[in-house]
Amino acid sequence: MTQHKDLRIPNTGAYVLRRARVPAVFFDFTMPGLAQDSDGCALVDLAIAGGKIAGIAPAGTAAPGPGDIDLEGRLVWPTLIDIHTHLDKGQVIPRAIPDGTLDGGAIGTFEDRKRWTHADMRARMSFGLRCAYAHGVGAIRTHLDSQEENAPTSWDVFRELRDEWAGRVDLQAVGLVPLTFFRKPWGRDLAKMVAESKGVLGGTTDAIGYYDGARNDELVALLDLFFEIAGAQGLDVDMHVDQSDDPAAFSLPLIAEAVLRTGFKGKVLAGHCVNLALQDEATIQRTAELCAKAGIAVSTMPTPMVYLQDRKPGRTPRWRGVTAVGELLAAGVPIAIGGDNCRDAWFPYGDHDMIDTFQQSVRVLQLDHPLTPAIAGIGPVSAKIAGFAGTGRIVAGAKADLILFAARTLNEFMCRPQSDRIVVNAGCRVTDPVPDYAELDAVLAI
Repeated sequence: MTQHKDLRIPNTGAYVLRRARVPAVFFDFTMPGLAQDSDGCALVDLAIAGGKIAGIAPAGTAAPGPGDIDLEGRLVWPTLIDIHTHLDKGQVIPRAIPDGTLDGGAIGTFEDRKRWTHADMRARMSFGLRCAYAHGVGAIRTHLDSQEENAPTSWDVFRELRDEWAGRVDLQAVGLVPLTFFRKPWGRDLAKMVAESKGVLGGTTDAIGYYDGARNDELVALLDLFFEIAGAQGLDVDMHVDQSDDPAAFSLPLIAEAVLRTGFKGKVLAGHCVNLALQDEATIQRTAELCAKAGIAVSTMPTPMVYLQDRKPGRTPRWRGVTAVGELLAAGVPIAIGGDNCRDAWFPYGDHDMIDTFQQSVRVLQLDHPLTPAIAGIGPVSAKIAGFAGTGRIVAGAKADLILFAARTLNEFMCRPQSDRIVVNAGCRVTDPVPDYAELDAVLAI
């Protein structure tokens, strides 16, 4: 068997990736004669030409060519989607010193935001994008803190990077502020700016210094106002929801009720929703069904939530700090998996690597046996939520953005970090290295 490191991807011309093993969730079609193995994967021949996927056929049936590569059953995935991250906050360690708490993350971010000049943000966000691209991320939805004093700079940098990275990493941004900001004129101004930038409107309902509890008339009124403002601009929304271990600060049902009450037509993504898992079983079931009825999707970010939630000095955490994913899936709620914070005041770890995020999420959330529904959460489910056409799937006619693994089965895939993966962009091998942290020294004044 040819060693994975010895595979040669032609940089020009046409070739076929023969005997590629692809999880069927990445296909948007059924093909006669295409059998699936016990992992839910199919052996196929992938024809590549002109930087695109020219054809998909059962293994052994594609016409031969001189540049063909026999993968001998190795896994091939599309490049992946990070549906929820914060490029603007990232790469500030050791400038920011996290303490591992929710309040500490909020305070640390507030202090660090004072340093967010155009040059500072561009350098840090570019660093994060280079990490993601080298790891095989093809699309990112990033939240941008969008307070009136810093939003113009943040969105200017984002638009520059979106244009600069076009064709490598598709970028979409969420204008994120607490819901209380929508009472002010800035709330409508922000929505206009987000619409002009083809973005998504965000709002936080978290009980971190803003509400005594989620179940009050103030929050209901704010939700109605938020959906009215988003609807007037034709925007989808992406909200930070219930990031606490307080069962009383529980807003997810109120969001679903507001969507139904207002008749909001855009897509709604609720992120985190961790204290849903602390409710009684009847409330969890009722909330999951209500979210399904309202058409709400949920994004889960297990890696930073396990780090942050239920942290008390001198005490081992008693719960995993994640939402009730199994119950939401059973009710028909789409579930996407995101990377969230990366080397910032909220979470000091991470590398914008969705393979690492996926592997950790499977273990934390017990999303295995079978694995394929979880795989969809970093590919086609996220693509549908964010509207990333052609990313996160393997489709004839789409750009040939792929990840080739040495692993032949999903078990082999899960057991190692896949640091020898081969990333392909538009049919050509990506040779860009993961950037060196020393590049940030001048930015962080180390």
